[in-house]
Amino acid sequence: MSVEGETAGGARVRIGRNDTCPCGSGRKYKKCCAYRDDPQGLASAAAPADPVPGSAHPDFGAWSMLLQSGRFAELEQAARAWLASHPDSGVIWKFLGAALWSQGKDALPALEQAARALPEDPEAQTNLGNVLRARGRLEEAAARHERALALAPDYAEAHTNLGAVLRDLGRAEEARASYERALSIKPSLAIAHDNLGLILQSLGRFEEARNSHRRAIGIKPDFAAAHHHLGQALLALKCPEDAVMSFRRATLVAPAHLEGLLALGATLLELGRAEEAVVPLRRLVELDPSSAEGWNNLGSAERELGEFQAAAACYRRALDLKPQLAEIHNNLGNALLDIGDLEAAIESYRTAIEHRPGYARALSNLGSAYREIGQLDEAEVSYRAALELEPSQPEVLTNLGIVLRLQSRSREAQVCVHRALEIDPRSPLALTFLGDLKADLGEFEEAERRYREAVAIDPGASQAWAGIASLRKMSEGDAPWLEQTERLVAKRLRPRAEAHLRYAMGKYCDDVGDFDRAFEHYRRANELKRSYRAAHDREHLAATFDFVTRFYDRTWVQRARAAASDSDRPVFVVGMPRSGTTLTEQILAAHPAAFGAGELSFWKLASPRLVAAAVARESEEPLLAMLARDYLDLLARLSADALRVVDKMPANFANLGMIHAALPRARIIHMRRHPIDTCLSIYFQNFHNTHTYSNDLADLAHYYRQYLRVMTHWREVLPAGTMLEVPYEALVEDPETWSRKLLEFVGLPWDSACLEFHRIRRSVTTFSKWQVRQKISRTSVERWRNYEQYVGPLLPLVEAAAGY
Repeated sequence: MSVEGETAGGARVRIGRNDTCPCGSGRKYKKCCAYRDDPQGLASAAAPADPVPGSAHPDFGAWSMLLQSGRFAELEQAARAWLASHPDSGVIWKFLGAALWSQGKDALPALEQAARALPEDPEAQTNLGNVLRARGRLEEAAARHERALALAPDYAEAHTNLGAVLRDLGRAEEARASYERALSIKPSLAIAHDNLGLILQSLGRFEEARNSHRRAIGIKPDFAAAHHHLGQALLALKCPEDAVMSFRRATLVAPAHLEGLLALGATLLELGRAEEAVVPLRRLVELDPSSAEGWNNLGSAERELGEFQAAAACYRRALDLKPQLAEIHNNLGNALLDIGDLEAAIESYRTAIEHRPGYARALSNLGSAYREIGQLDEAEVSYRAALELEPSQPEVLTNLGIVLRLQSRSREAQVCVHRALEIDPRSPLALTFLGDLKADLGEFEEAERRYREAVAIDPGASQAWAGIASLRKMSEGDAPWLEQTERLVAKRLRPRAEAHLRYAMGKYCDDVGDFDRAFEHYRRANELKRSYRAAHDREHLAATFDFVTRFYDRTWVQRARAAASDSDRPVFVVGMPRSGTTLTEQILAAHPAAFGAGELSFWKLASPRLVAAAVARESEEPLLAMLARDYLDLLARLSADALRVVDKMPANFANLGMIHAALPRARIIHMRRHPIDTCLSIYFQNFHNTHTYSNDLADLAHYYRQYLRVMTHWREVLPAGTMLEVPYEALVEDPETWSRKLLEFVGLPWDSACLEFHRIRRSVTTFSKWQVRQKISRTSVERWRNYEQYVGPLLPLVEAAAGY
């Protein structure tokens, strides 16, 4: 009888009919107890021996049947009863050890007793070796198996068990020799074939390993562990589909095979088959709720399916079990980023980095989270830190380029994306971003070529497909584009990917005049957007603007400040997004003495610092002076010699009091457009997640009213002549008259180049990059009437704007 080591089936007792009878008679078992217990040779498991001794020795044949039928507790009871009168019986101690081992109980004392009582019994020695190995006492275990083999050199199972210990000790070649010796003695030993395969895998000999695992399965088709190990070898041989079949067979043979369930789910996940992966992974965590790896993988599968809340819950369960694992904190951050809980995502990424300081992926993801909340400087730092650790990551280089572009550093952004493409010329992300940069420069044909390269490599590259639609007015000749995007959205896409496509499909339908279908696409796009960005907080917005209008009152704004800058270089273009700010910047930037800086986030980031100083009752003068210097230095870096530099950040409408206090000679241009056209145009664009109001018409109406309230305040408190109000509709109706007014207001002489604004070569990163490279058109005036039946929440804004 033996307690098996590395097997598929656990512990058992084996008594061969030709073996010496364990009763001690010296005769063969078949001629002794086996015959006495069952003269026909058919031991009955249904009628086990009475556990209370009623004869000179136990019924060992019946005990074997108890063990083989899984009735371990009964065997334990019988063995303990006999030991009361036979405490020195090594055979009974062996049976007790096997019963305890099979129940997961501590079998070591019993098997030590057996080995002492039967020093010449090779099975007793190897049984003890197996238990010692399970305890991690590997050198002692090896010694026991070697003792067994000294007693019985052809004992195949002992060679196999020794091989397992040698493998644990890292002595792979010796382990391989042990397994091969076992198989030379007993070629039908499935466990030896399987274990040999594991050793061959550790040696990198995966084809030989595959063959060994297959031999094990050929001998024992229901050998779940061998199916699992074969799957591992097939993965190493880059045969993932075949590996899936092997892992699936392991779980079919043994439905509770935890390793097989985990491997099956993880491999399906790697293959992008998340919908299939969740089945074995859910089964795994049901069977073993303590599997942190199972919860982690299930979270990743749920995330791939767009179930972000469920994914976050899975990652949290995994962290309850293993809070020190940086990978899981990083994964939780990804799910929180998908949900739109950006602050919590940042905290998760930071925790991941605390646990693993050189975790480049978490640093990169932290950069993306900072980018989502508009903290571009912090995003740049994180991306650069990731690149210091792993310089050849095209995705990180591209993401750094995206941040640089948002900071109006287009040349640096181009360097990043070209480096990314040197590393991986087939990176869809880098090719798409290069297309964005080409579109910024007005190189629309080249941009489309890059987008189409990206989708040729990855037909599911949603941003590239969407980019194509942004390059021109679409026509019915672009129907193949629409057919492809329709095929993509018919699949189960992640919300971000589908949102990109829905906005673009809405534009296509709008361009061809199918307004009902267009609005349905836009509605769906905005629903998706709301699912992964922070919720819009109307009360917080109103409270913020309440504070702005109270803090920056007339007295504060008009106070004379000796430390204020007298520079007249800055020109600010403000208003609602989609109100014509890009067009106005383009007209001014066409002047030889002006430079268009794009949308600078400087004053948005500066505002909390000024407020904090005021709350702390610190003098505002030094801070305002410093802000003015820093801002002018920024403009100097962007353009060293332009007389006027245009900052067209629309949201600066909230910061005009601070801006005027620091730069009282700066000119402010306020763009005004029909409120419904403005809001509807915002609703039709895939704005950054920080524009939380942009995805709901009622939220847009509320935001617009707050904007009107703030602009009414500035009209009343800013000194006369500080701000020029420009109606968008008047500008497109009579561009020359209003272009002259703009130049006169900012102190530049007339130049006819301003009427040819669409010809100038400069980087434009806003949604209007295509429109501002066309001649002025009135097609956007009263565009909202195409959607009149859908804009009910916006209609009251017409009267509200009329009172401004």
